[in-house]
Amino acid sequence: MFAIAITLLILEIGVPHVTAGQSLSRELLDEWPSFFGFALSFVYIGIMWMNHHDMFRDIERVDHWLLVSNLLLLLSVSFVPFSTAVLAENLENPDALLAATLLYGGTATVSAIFFNAIWLHATTNRDRLLDNHISDVRVNTRTKRYIVGPFAYGVTLPIAFVTPWAALALYVAYAVLYLLPVGDPFTTSGE
Repeated sequence: MFAIAITLLILEIGVPHVTAGQSLSRELLDEWPSFFGFALSFVYIGIMWMNHHDMFRDIERVDHWLLVSNLLLLLSVSFVPFSTAVLAENLENPDALLAATLLYGGTATVSAIFFNAIWLHATTNRDRLLDNHISDVRVNTRTKRYIVGPFAYGVTLPIAFVTPWAALALYVAYAVLYLLPVGDPFTTSGE
């Protein structure tokens, strides 16, 4: 699902058709909102995919509610291309930028909530669902890292009412921060 959502992002970028006397370079520059939306959401979905992959390295078994939580996450991920297209389409429209930013931020917030629902359900049912060799330090570190997401994206919603551009800057900052190497707390000694 993550790969499909990422692929759908590029389909929203139209190929410019130029005629004699038009500049392809100018037409491509005019597509900057679509390129911005694509890059931002590509990184956003990619980070989610990487974290999902890491999380399921520790989840050894599943139950009905874990599958439901994962399904809800996939539902929200499949919505990202739409919220991205709406955002890109309205980046230069001051009358619609707030609503587009709220839609994008709301999608990210809901995705982060569903992502946490998976992990919190797994850790609440640790004896049944997680690998028995996982240390408490590893579980607690991962929980602290994941739990920030809903709050970080959620705070952008009221900020967008002040200025959508500040909320957009936070989305970019979050993407950059989550891409920075912080060491792998899951391969430290003592596990």
